[in-house]
Amino acid sequence: MKFKIKRETLLKPLQFVIGVVERRQTLPVLSNVLLQADSGKISITSTDLEVELIATFDLDVDDGGEITVPARKFLDICRTLPDESSLNVSFLNERVQVNSGKSRFTLSTLPATEFPLIEDIHVQREFKLPQREIKRLIERTHFAMAQQDVRYYLNGLMLETTNGQLRAVATDGHRLAVSEVKTELSGGEVFQVIVPRKGISELGRLLEDSDENAIIQIGPNHIRIQLPNLIFTSKLIDGKFPDYNKVLPKGSDKLVKADRELLKQSLIRASILSNEKYRGVRINLGENRLLLQAHNPEQEEAEEEIEVEYAGEPVEIGFNVNYILDALNAIPEDQVQISLTDSNSSCLIEPGIDKDCRYVIMPMRL
Repeated sequence: MKFKIKRETLLKPLQFVIGVVERRQTLPVLSNVLLQADSGKISITSTDLEVELIATFDLDVDDGGEITVPARKFLDICRTLPDESSLNVSFLNERVQVNSGKSRFTLSTLPATEFPLIEDIHVQREFKLPQREIKRLIERTHFAMAQQDVRYYLNGLMLETTNGQLRAVATDGHRLAVSEVKTELSGGEVFQVIVPRKGISELGRLLEDSDENAIIQIGPNHIRIQLPNLIFTSKLIDGKFPDYNKVLPKGSDKLVKADRELLKQSLIRASILSNEKYRGVRINLGENRLLLQAHNPEQEEAEEEIEVEYAGEPVEIGFNVNYILDALNAIPEDQVQISLTDSNSSCLIEPGIDKDCRYVIMPMRL
């Protein structure tokens, strides 16, 4: 294997794939990236056995071949070389030589045959969606995924395809986030998969705020998303996601309309004196006013009052302030609507006009 390449051409794909390379690996080859060079094309692959990333780009190659090299060392060499520099990369005597100007590097290698690749994923569903739409789905829901929950099916994002829509749902048992976008899919059959947290984090990092289409392919055990010059593949979580429709409050008789930014800033200020562990705030609703109260074990107290649209009965209810702030940060509109039933029932937070995302938050005793 032998090729010459500009630093910038190599740096970007290396930065794309480095995210899944763990610093401590049980398998030494997982600390490496797979370099594959053939006529006119180079691909760089990384994996942690759950997520696989393949970056490809066009390049005139002197000699083809494939080998694995230490991922972070290769990236660091590329990153620290001067701008506009060129690299000569060659494989000789079980070592990869990287030469640039008066700099010389010799890297250890492991055989390409040891590198575990995800083969055919047996596509059952395939559709296209602009990158910005997928990115928006993730941004509006990812924060509600569980972390290391024994209910393993909660440690990811559930994607549901139904007639003309792709819906994303996440829950950690205390709150629920739902968002959807229109797709080219037809047919009424509901199709659900759960993408692990690590995969969602990587995908959110790789997607661009662009109208360029991504190809989404779903198989029985994997999801694959093809972007320009990049292929993302993740294993799926084998489990049944809870019926989120049962969690969405229905028939709430107490509706509050509030300015999103005003409510958000009031919550941030009140939370300064909330209990650092439980992060509770008390909400008191009266006619056209919302009173926020927080206190902590040091007997310190905070109180904020804002004007809202509300004409229902007075109600007092407690929530984890972080959960409300996460929802408000994800809503793109200036106005929000909060639906309540009583002080023991969960609330529903959604945009004032376009209801393409919804957030359910369980109350807490204060």
